[in-house]
Amino acid sequence: MDDFLDFPVRTLATMIAQRDLTAETVTRAALARIASLEPGILAWQQVGTDAAIAQARANDTVGGTAALQGVPIGAKDLMDTIDMPTTYGSPIYRGHQPTIDAAAVALARDAGAVIVGKTVTTEFATFQPGPTRNPRAPADRPHTPGGSSSGSAAAVAAGMVPLAFGTQTAGSVIRPASYCGVIGYKPTHATLPLAGIKPLSPSLDTVGVLARRVDDAALFIGTLARDASIANATLAARTPLRIGVCRTPHWERASADARAALDTAVRALEREGATVHAFDLPAACEGLTEAQMDIMAFEAVAAFAPEARNPSAQFSAAFVRQLEAGRAVSGERFHAALALAERARLALAEALAGFDAILAPSAEGEAPAGLQATGDPIFCRMWTLLGTPCVHVPTGTGVTGMPVGVTVTAARHADARVLAVAHQLEMSLQAR
Repeated sequence: MDDFLDFPVRTLATMIAQRDLTAETVTRAALARIASLEPGILAWQQVGTDAAIAQARANDTVGGTAALQGVPIGAKDLMDTIDMPTTYGSPIYRGHQPTIDAAAVALARDAGAVIVGKTVTTEFATFQPGPTRNPRAPADRPHTPGGSSSGSAAAVAAGMVPLAFGTQTAGSVIRPASYCGVIGYKPTHATLPLAGIKPLSPSLDTVGVLARRVDDAALFIGTLARDASIANATLAARTPLRIGVCRTPHWERASADARAALDTAVRALEREGATVHAFDLPAACEGLTEAQMDIMAFEAVAAFAPEARNPSAQFSAAFVRQLEAGRAVSGERFHAALALAERARLALAEALAGFDAILAPSAEGEAPAGLQATGDPIFCRMWTLLGTPCVHVPTGTGVTGMPVGVTVTAARHADARVLAVAHQLEMSLQAR
């Protein structure tokens, strides 16, 4: 039996540290589950069976009580790994073997985690889909898992691993978490290092995690960031909450399912004694979505200048369009977008005084049918530009039975508070 794979991460790591389980046993169980489920989901770019077992055996030999001791995880194929190829979701880098781990991957190994494989990413973490299917959808009616952290969200949703790295530049952690019905945590920008991760837009790129529980996500990011307030956020005593509801400037894009998810979250927190008020974004936040698009496109041109110099570069049509959009953004327009973001961050922090957190839509609704696109990050772009911590919490399912949920966010560096609110919401929804 492999039921231990579904245990909370704290419990699993403690059992391995106390020798109630071995890391090798847990790793082999994860690899067996992947082998069984992978043909119908295609979440993995590569499964590093031999390397993972070697890591696990080394953990067992040394022993220890690391926070993630022996926990199997997935690394998004945007992140360099010394023991497995990294393709960045592009045929340009087919077979590319880095000589050193990405910094975040190395931190995870130092914390005892076992990297069992590389999860599928969209091309260079943008919009050209990979082959991954949403495990929540019927086999005969495939739905997108979202992007760009497609494989990570699907692998966690399918129970293959309890944790998987994601990255977000627009909506690449929160949207796939929403579509696949798992927890997605995008911490405050720059909480974890970007070294060894293929850049797209350094002003926006953020390392996050897909998980099954808020506490798992908090422990993972908090451990890697050496921030006990994040790692232990869900263990804090509950206090009365003051919650804002932010429908964002794109409310007309929210489906009935997305609106119902927000209502469900509000009612759940009210049952816990929270007071809930409408929250209007300050005027300084006007135009953030367009600014995010300009910054992302402009910086992508610089990030991919080396590849673009090759006339035969195997870019998809979607990525070519992304670069063309970036070339249309002038330096003046780019710097104006950065300045807008700075003003908006200050205004938002002031407006949030007195609120513990705010709720907002995570996506337009359920995962779109088909695998030709990964959905629209319209509800995520502004929060990514603002750099705020965001946690997606599933609230249930929509009209066709696919997952829906909400984003919990607050001002930058309020990660512990956002995680505590998200955990309280999660617990209330489970009690219901």
